[in-house]
Amino acid sequence: MIEVHQLTKRYARHEAVRDISFSVARGEIVGFLGPNGAGKTTTLRMLTGYLPPTSGSARIAGFDIFRQSIQARSKIGYMPENVPLYEDMRVREYLKFRAQLKGLGGGDTRRRVGEVLETCGLESVKRKMIKTLSKGYRQRVGLADALVHDPELLILDEPTNGLDPNQIRQIRELIRQLGQSHTVLVSTHILHEVEMTCNRVIIIDNGRIKAADTPANLTSRMRAAGRIQVEIQADAEVAAGAIGRLEHVKKVSPEALDGGWTRFTVWVDSGTDARERISKLAAQFGWPLRSLFRHVATLEDVFVELTRKD
Repeated sequence: MIEVHQLTKRYARHEAVRDISFSVARGEIVGFLGPNGAGKTTTLRMLTGYLPPTSGSARIAGFDIFRQSIQARSKIGYMPENVPLYEDMRVREYLKFRAQLKGLGGGDTRRRVGEVLETCGLESVKRKMIKTLSKGYRQRVGLADALVHDPELLILDEPTNGLDPNQIRQIRELIRQLGQSHTVLVSTHILHEVEMTCNRVIIIDNGRIKAADTPANLTSRMRAAGRIQVEIQADAEVAAGAIGRLEHVKKVSPEALDGGWTRFTVWVDSGTDARERISKLAAQFGWPLRSLFRHVATLEDVFVELTRKD
């Protein structure tokens, strides 16, 4: 559905996007992640035809976004980070207007407006002025606008921006439902939502693609995936030395706690688990042990490890 090849955007001496290449298959829900200023929004604006690239190419459903702009845009439903809405229009009136701008005829306009009102949960506010709506409902109107011409591809830039936890959950469920019949590329800072929603993740930093894989594959390869924490009542230096000599242990970092307890953070080789050996070691030396667990890496760990500057 999306094919990007060596796409670059340069502003004077600054390269916002640097020679990136990636693809998104039909039916995928893909998270597009990166820190502020990484090039996410610039990339999305190029994919939707709002910005011309300095070099490279992008195709949407087989159409070149720059040489076949009209055909490519007809396949895209785009929801920008700050949704521009005509606040003095009523919801249904606005969606009808947008459908007509996108080339739908009278019958198709009525049908599609009715469908997106239901899909996006806007039936109860369809006669209200947009300026009277809450932030959550305005986001829904923006999503309905992106859907009204029934595009094959949805590109959503920070769709949950400014929403409360309940609204975020509602939008997440809506995106998940839409993914059953659309290809979705979604940019967001809420990594937990990406883990729960997306089939695959693309991480961009400093204008370059740093990783592209499923959330599960990314987390399994992270250094954080091989971290164990154990709390033992023992001499910190002696215990650290004994734990450090165990098989597959790479590093041990002690932290003093109250009451003579010490918390040890133990880094082990990826794909190994030293908890049983640590437990046996504590029993052998007679060290009281009150906590032993393995850190389960998250997408946040992946994001921090790939984009941190130190």
